[in-house]
Amino acid sequence: MPNGLSPIADADDLCRLAAAELSAAYRAGSLSPVEVTLAALDRAEAINPLFNAFTMIDRKGAIEAAGASEKRWRAGEPLSAADGIPTTLKDIVWVEGWSVRYGSRTTTSAAYDKDAPAVALLRRAGAVFIGQTTTPEFGWKAITDSGLCGITRNPWNAQKTPGGSSGGAAVAAATGAGVFHLGTDGGGSIRIPASFTGIAGLKPTFGRVPAYPSSAFGTVAHIGPMARTALDLSVMAGAMSGRDISDWQQGVGTLAPLGRIEEVLRGARIGYWSKPPSGALDSGIAAVVSHALTCFDAFGATVEPIDLPGGDLLDLFQHHWFTGAAARLALVPPSERAGIDPGFLEIAQAGAAFDVHTLVAAQLERAEFGAAMDRLLDDYDFIVSPGTSVPAFDVGLEVPLGSGLSRWIEWAAFSYPINLSQQPACVIPCGMTEAGLPVGFQIIGARGDDARVLSAAADLEAAFVPMTHAFRQKDLV
Repeated sequence: MPNGLSPIADADDLCRLAAAELSAAYRAGSLSPVEVTLAALDRAEAINPLFNAFTMIDRKGAIEAAGASEKRWRAGEPLSAADGIPTTLKDIVWVEGWSVRYGSRTTTSAAYDKDAPAVALLRRAGAVFIGQTTTPEFGWKAITDSGLCGITRNPWNAQKTPGGSSGGAAVAAATGAGVFHLGTDGGGSIRIPASFTGIAGLKPTFGRVPAYPSSAFGTVAHIGPMARTALDLSVMAGAMSGRDISDWQQGVGTLAPLGRIEEVLRGARIGYWSKPPSGALDSGIAAVVSHALTCFDAFGATVEPIDLPGGDLLDLFQHHWFTGAAARLALVPPSERAGIDPGFLEIAQAGAAFDVHTLVAAQLERAEFGAAMDRLLDDYDFIVSPGTSVPAFDVGLEVPLGSGLSRWIEWAAFSYPINLSQQPACVIPCGMTEAGLPVGFQIIGARGDDARVLSAAADLEAAFVPMTHAFRQKDLV
């Protein structure tokens, strides 16, 4: 991509339109879902050799679905605001008629005969599935590469990682290969690639989006939307949210509907979390985010520095994540484990070494931390933070070169605590590093307040645009 330009700059105009613009055009008859889908498919095929975002592009299925959507719009009977919107699905959720490999050679290549609940909800809403996006093996890490699919690259700089585990989805969004992108987030896997690629991503309140089968990583694992804007996140989140009785962990009730995007920042009390519980905050990211905080002045909001409650959150998350890896590995026969990502084998081995007493103690400690976070978000309207503590780094590495860190979790420290506590958290771009890489800004709300988080994200997104634009213009001079 041209230096200083967005990765979508060379895309067809149809690939740059937001969901609301597409719906309005479908309603007016000035565009059809078929022509928009064809443009998205062409874009996916064009960017994939460069960045390896897709495991599969379903041209035939997408065109058929778009044709059915076109008939509904012509009859004035669309299924939802998501009807006819090009959508990608991560290689970690079941899709009827597709092979779902979880990024692993150990899985079957046979096609599935049913949709996961979130996929079924999107299909019911009329979303057009154009292809499947890449993930690291079993979604275990916050970068995207695997022995099965190879390395996924950042469209701002192909020598850098897009993050993960929803890295393929983030690249598809950033380049205009689709509008809606389904991601999963067990320790930052939506928010980290959103930060690294300059898009928007929402980890919803746990249980808002149904999941089946249950993740081996347990109740830190969320399913959520990724898109180019907070408004598109809102439309997609509405389409994929709901009750499904196959997801026992949702409970018997339902969360309040997402509701409309509205102004929520006027006079708000904001807690600024700037000290990660592991690793260190990069000085360049700190400067960009500090500058972004000045935007709250226009809303009359107050920003106060805060620290998160709890003790050793890194150790607490590792007890949950590593034991989840051990549980996932146990499903793979020993005779089929050759070629599995060595890093995944290492954390699975560490998880298997935890005794039952320490695991139960960690679960109890998590409950205390979650309750403390609920109390904190009873005092503050929102908590904000950097999206990540580091900018995108070289592909092929789990941690930045020379960082002294050993595992991805250590630099993902603005993400994993919120998986433990299950609040909604949205990342949007807020500026660029001196090297021309995106910087993400995270907005966290109380459990169930996804609509307020998305509303705050939409307002801040508009306020942050001049910051990012100023960098790009400077770079082009």
